[in-house]
Amino acid sequence: MDGKKQTAFLNTELAGVTIEQKLKFLVNSHPGKIVFTTSFGFEDQVITDIIFKNNFDIKVVTLDTGRLFPETYKTYRSTLEKYKKPIKVYFPPTEKVEELMDKKGPFSFYESLENRKECCFIRKVIPLKRALNGNEIWITGLRASQSENRSDMREFQWDEGNGIIKYNPLMEWSLEQTIEYVKENHVPYNVLHDRGFVSIGCEPCTRAIQPGEDFRAGRWWWEQNSGKECGLHEVNGN
Repeated sequence: MDGKKQTAFLNTELAGVTIEQKLKFLVNSHPGKIVFTTSFGFEDQVITDIIFKNNFDIKVVTLDTGRLFPETYKTYRSTLEKYKKPIKVYFPPTEKVEELMDKKGPFSFYESLENRKECCFIRKVIPLKRALNGNEIWITGLRASQSENRSDMREFQWDEGNGIIKYNPLMEWSLEQTIEYVKENHVPYNVLHDRGFVSIGCEPCTRAIQPGEDFRAGRWWWEQNSGKECGLHEVNGN
């Protein structure tokens, strides 16, 4: 069964069952071939909690861009301490980061959309490719309400660019539901969320949002009409 057909099958076959039941099905049907990427935001912490509490055979990994907030590293540490489970880290290639810094300096991403996407590609997309390599299912913390670009998401999607099935277990969840789960289950979370940071990425590229602002307004706030994506979740496939 090809990727698109398998994705359609999963959306139909697993409709209406719990996240735990879906993950159990995936673990049984794709043993050792499932990876979850976390950036330690609210959504990712919910999924981490579900995976670790149920001892699912799913690799939990994170991408360290080298520009993260100290609070993100503290959340990383508190998550390791709570669950006593491994979280594998992937870094960008040293030589490419050095070349970028030597040629364009530490803040080239403020200068143009092209420069920003170049930085995101080096620091995020390249290590992501390594993390996904050899896997068949990629679990993410994406929610449909996070931006207009994500409003047409399906729970299971075929990611053509990465040649992998993407599973978005919290697709239909609201931010309020996500926060409620974190609080009720005593899940560690990034304290920046309490300071108005909704979507947390690299420190130079993330700010708190003001009341009434769009969910993604705090990411790459100096850009207009760029789509506010870094390349990890480009829309492709079905």
